[in-house]
Amino acid sequence: MKTIGLIGGMSWESTVTYYQIINEYVKEKLGGLHSAKILLYSVDFAEIEDCQSKGEWQKSADILGAAAKNLEKAGADFIVICTNTMHKVAPQIQNMISIPILHIADATADVLIRSHISAVALLGTKYTMTQDFYKERLIKKGISVLIPEECDIETINHIIYDELCLGIISDKSRVQYQEIIKKMKLKGAQGVILGCTEIGLLIKQKDSVLPVFDTTQIHGQEAAKKAIY
Repeated sequence: MKTIGLIGGMSWESTVTYYQIINEYVKEKLGGLHSAKILLYSVDFAEIEDCQSKGEWQKSADILGAAAKNLEKAGADFIVICTNTMHKVAPQIQNMISIPILHIADATADVLIRSHISAVALLGTKYTMTQDFYKERLIKKGISVLIPEECDIETINHIIYDELCLGIISDKSRVQYQEIIKKMKLKGAQGVILGCTEIGLLIKQKDSVLPVFDTTQIHGQEAAKKAIY
């Protein structure tokens, strides 16, 4: 079994879910008392969010790159960055290490293709929705990416940072997300990517009029597959 190097803490709320998903998959596939070999480096999210808000992406890359190097030194066979947004600096991090990074957008694209989804709504932080670092990896695989209108982007982003990252799960916010997903269906989306690792804490398949693709579930399961096959 390979050793998974998790870079977590962004936020720790969703990192808990990663740990659970990976171990549940390993248990299901290998049975008995098997569990995953995991090294976790959990960063201080306040430092990362400060970099995000100030546009100091290289500084955040240096912080996460140092974490990745430590995980490699500790024996990790590959890296999993437990957040969508910080894959913006995945290329810089990759340049600092010799082991591979399992990219969350690539794992998600593969699932979308297998599900015959050619047009998908992307919900996430404002950085993930409005910048190209994530969308372009989906587009290169032939998937059309739709994002919400500007006011909805602000709503989604606010709920992520001011509620979900703090462990606040609100029925009112769930309804707001549901209304946004309905709008995206009218725009032609065949499915919706929960493109922030915290959104899955709020939205499940039963809450959506579109097929849900939870990146935390997808990424975590892909990490477990890579570790045992």
